[in-house]
Amino acid sequence: MAKKGDWVRIHSVVLKADERTAKLPEDTQKCDLEMWTKGFLQEDAEIGDVVTVKTACNRLEKGTLIDDNPYYTHSYGVFVPEIIEIDKQLREIMQFGGEE
Repeated sequence: MAKKGDWVRIHSVVLKADERTAKLPEDTQKCDLEMWTKGFLQEDAEIGDVVTVKTACNRLEKGTLIDDNPYYTHSYGVFVPEIIEIDKQLREIMQFGGEE
């Protein structure tokens, strides 16, 4: 259970697909315009409840609670050994000016 004041992430649909402008590419027109945002929970709630959050810039947003205490989970991918060799070559060129 998330408590009032917790940092959370919510999800909402800003525009349904049929409400979007016809000026968009066809494949984009077929998709809802969705929003995920983070903020401070304004009331105790469970995951899946519709809640209000106050964002870092003090906007109030309403949506479905999807995560409590969210954090970044992205990475730059798996290790690529060739990058080490490129790094060595660049450092050599930069340190000594490379070949003329």
